[in-house]
Amino acid sequence: MIIETAQRTRQTSEYYFSVKLAEVRKLIAEGHDVIHLGIGNPDMMPSEQTIDALSEAARKPLAHGYQPYVGTVTYRNAIAAYYQRTYGVTLNPTSEILPLIGSKEGITHISLTFLDPGDEVLVPELGYPAYRAVSKMVGAEVKEYPLREDFGWQPDWIAMEKLVTSRTKIMWLNYPHMPTGAPATRELFEEAVAFAKKHKILLCHDNPYSLVLNKKAPLSILSIEGAKNVAIELNSMSKSHNMAGWRMGWMAAAKPYIDAVLTIKSNVDSGMFWALQEAASAALGNSDEWHAERNAVYQGRLEAAEAFLNTLGCTWDQSQEGMFLWGKLPDSVESAETLVNSLLIEKHVFIAPGFIFGPKGQRYIRLSLCMPKERIWEAVERVRGN
Repeated sequence: MIIETAQRTRQTSEYYFSVKLAEVRKLIAEGHDVIHLGIGNPDMMPSEQTIDALSEAARKPLAHGYQPYVGTVTYRNAIAAYYQRTYGVTLNPTSEILPLIGSKEGITHISLTFLDPGDEVLVPELGYPAYRAVSKMVGAEVKEYPLREDFGWQPDWIAMEKLVTSRTKIMWLNYPHMPTGAPATRELFEEAVAFAKKHKILLCHDNPYSLVLNKKAPLSILSIEGAKNVAIELNSMSKSHNMAGWRMGWMAAAKPYIDAVLTIKSNVDSGMFWALQEAASAALGNSDEWHAERNAVYQGRLEAAEAFLNTLGCTWDQSQEGMFLWGKLPDSVESAETLVNSLLIEKHVFIAPGFIFGPKGQRYIRLSLCMPKERIWEAVERVRGN
């Protein structure tokens, strides 16, 4: 006898990469050398000061007990200092910061906190799949809002006016945008905050890419006047500090939003490992030079990734930011799914099809820069048939 699962398991499906990576592992087990350009899994190391801080902290007896649900004072202070230095945003470390086990956890906690069954959530038609999946899991109705390709993949605000109803509760926003790489702009954030205020919507901005190949000063939506009244920002150290597996992130918002989410989060986990928080605090003090060196590596990989797209006949926007490259397929290619499968089976190169980020991505592919440039160039040569 098998006990029937909950209805929510039938409202979503297994994460695409969870399924596809099983195929990749099978090929590797068979002896094939697969070049993995599918996932944004940073392959470079955290800073030396981060590793040293972890090692030192882990040797202290106090490190191994339960920690505060709201994180340590040191970690919250480090986040506040980082926001002031990086974005020019002042946060109260006691009441406006909530450490998270990665920002993906925050998506779930925010949804559990603010959404009732039947509430509506505005999700970009191209975006991180977790926005849709978690909204459905909590019984909310997902409404995809259009992005204008001809206007830098920014929201179509006129069309969005028609999507809002009395049941609309949350809007998810993410710039620099994944998967398109569209940059954040102050004008975009001002319009988003104004839209949220007008319609009394909670604006949730996911901001993990602002320090990766950024072409201008990084932006936080909380730098916009009045944003704290309607906005929550999620951020993490996964991409910006090469710490994806550490699961270190946070939520920044006004005290009422922090307190509300804490009512859910405090019933789900029992705090974060003290040594990780000490190390993350050290990492948040990484120098500008450290970030510049990391971005210089990504820049070299970007050039190889552009050659890969060029070999496939794709086109792309040169203004992209972040650790991915988003390319549009030529008319001669049947579909992204066909191309991805053929490259994996015939060339042993794995890339991500655009449709996993939303239906509008059917004619697009995404390349990750989390692979040494030599390996990306090797993928180029495989595709060229050399």
